[in-house]
Amino acid sequence: MKGYWIILGTDVTDQAAQQEYGRLWAPIGEKYGATVRVLDPEVLVESRSSRRVLAVEFPSYEQAKACYKDPAYTHAKEFALRASQRELIIIEGDLA
Repeated sequence: MKGYWIILGTDVTDQAAQQEYGRLWAPIGEKYGATVRVLDPEVLVESRSSRRVLAVEFPSYEQAKACYKDPAYTHAKEFALRASQRELIIIEGDLA
């Protein structure tokens, strides 16, 4: 079954960090077969601070977990966490 990261984030407050995260993410995402989908913020029907929603699809749940634990992602994540506040969950399923 597919794996997903569901990311809820605030507005980006550090554009340079966000750009660096994007640069570092590209080869990591490719390595794990990830596809990023930016969802319409209107899906946030209840939110205190989140303004952005992303669904990152992986071919399998195992790949989603492995990607998150990859040392290259650990480094890239530092920039994501500087860029904005976020929450990330990893789930298994088929979200169509």
